[in-house]
Amino acid sequence: MKIIITGSLGNISKPLATALAQKGHQITIITSDAGKQKEIEKLGAKAAIGSVEDAAFLTQSFTGADAVYCMIPRANYFDPNLDLDAFTRKIGNSYAEAIKNSSVKRVAFLSSVGAHLEKNSGIIQRYNEIESVLNKLSDVGITFMRPTSFFYNLLAYIPVIKNRGLIAANYGADRMIPWVSPNDIAEAIADEITTPLDGKKIRYVGSEELTGHETAQIIGNAIGKPDLKWVLTTDQETLDGLVNVGIQPKIAAGLVEMYAGLYNGTLAEDYYQNRPAIMGKTKLAEYAKEFAALYNQN
Repeated sequence: MKIIITGSLGNISKPLATALAQKGHQITIITSDAGKQKEIEKLGAKAAIGSVEDAAFLTQSFTGADAVYCMIPRANYFDPNLDLDAFTRKIGNSYAEAIKNSSVKRVAFLSSVGAHLEKNSGIIQRYNEIESVLNKLSDVGITFMRPTSFFYNLLAYIPVIKNRGLIAANYGADRMIPWVSPNDIAEAIADEITTPLDGKKIRYVGSEELTGHETAQIIGNAIGKPDLKWVLTTDQETLDGLVNVGIQPKIAAGLVEMYAGLYNGTLAEDYYQNRPAIMGKTKLAEYAKEFAALYNQN
């Protein structure tokens, strides 16, 4: 198959491209960084240099492809001038236009747990809107991939672990957090875009469900702090902490609202009703080794 992958050599796109290329598929990776071309070619893939905000470029890249994987690149939350809603919406609309105009027949779009919510989901509310836009497209099979909380999000807590000896957040603690590994997401996407589909479907991806306390214990054991605790903070305390480290206040408020939804159960409600029949292979104990290596570097 001719498969187009967005996301450059990111945490999901790189293992996805690697796995598909090894199975003999013709892979093109879209990247905005021309400096990544040689590394992309080493994977056995071609590089298409351009922006996912450019619908004409995407249309040209998607034309003739059998399948496409679409994702929204990570934005810089510390940029005071970033309009996160506009950034996300523009890319989502560019994907919709390119899918329609290129006549590609199979798509996997990286959405998010909580995308079923039209409000009170914080920074991921825009995924509800993008799913709605893509749902209106005809003659294309689209899988909306809805992963849960990424393991590597825990890296953000390294400073507070080092400074205060704990993890502090307005979610977790005694409540469940459905975690996922990017490798498990990549495997699920590979399965979807190489399988024919008529219409639209939603696929949740998770690796392990753990409370915040269980999460802290596993991470603590890996970094030599077996007594590491997960402390529940208020929404205001969490907001103040995010703003104090330099995150744009509006985005910080969106993060707090998203975390609060995870704690009160609304964010993952649809996930628990439609959880994967088989969880991913990678568990937190395995990822914790990677976490520990990064923790000890700093």
